[in-house]
Amino acid sequence: MCTVTILIRPGHAWPLILAANRDERLDRAWDPPAAWWPDRPGTIAGRDHSGGGTWMGINAFGVVAAVLNRQGSLGPAPGKRSRGELPLIALDHRTAADAARAITELDAGQWRGFNLVLADASGAVFVRGAGHGHPRAVPLPPGVHMVTAHDPNDPESPRVARHLGRFRQAAAPEPGDWQAWTDILSDRSGDAGEQINVVPRAGFGTVCSSLVALPAAGKPVWLFAAGPPNRAVFHSAFRA
Repeated sequence: MCTVTILIRPGHAWPLILAANRDERLDRAWDPPAAWWPDRPGTIAGRDHSGGGTWMGINAFGVVAAVLNRQGSLGPAPGKRSRGELPLIALDHRTAADAARAITELDAGQWRGFNLVLADASGAVFVRGAGHGHPRAVPLPPGVHMVTAHDPNDPESPRVARHLGRFRQAAAPEPGDWQAWTDILSDRSGDAGEQINVVPRAGFGTVCSSLVALPAAGKPVWLFAAGPPNRAVFHSAFRA
């Protein structure tokens, strides 16, 4: 189970802030964000070696896409496509709204259950794929939201129940001052279901972390930690 936290604040110089911890098998190989796809110029994303797709990326238009598993759907399944394709499909579009429309036209039965977060400077959209029919898209209102393997802000998620209030009470991050949110992202307290920075167990844990800020005008910021956020240093994902 991964975690994506989004702050939507229209009218601000940085109207969209996104933070994410990726939880995965420790032996599943991956590459940090880069322009790995020559047929998708302008797309920067992490690359998963197993499926060839990504868990999170951004394109030249400032669209961010991040995919998470739904409950009970961890790992690949015979006859199903890799969910890592979905952010790449979304990042072929110029806006989060256009990306959401494209995803909702797909047959969700081709993939195991998924949650997809799509965002740009104008806001964010949550897309749920239930493993059948068409995915459903729901725009997220202004404020702070958390997405895990459940629907946004679902208190049935122990992680949401433990940490959503903390994010909402914390000082809102700005590029250059992420401390209040990185303190939460780095937290390893609580039981297994509550941990936002998962302590390695049975070959599984938090493997990397991201901080993204989308501006009303100008260039986005993506800081990436190639390891658990309590240990790894955040660097720009746009380094040459």
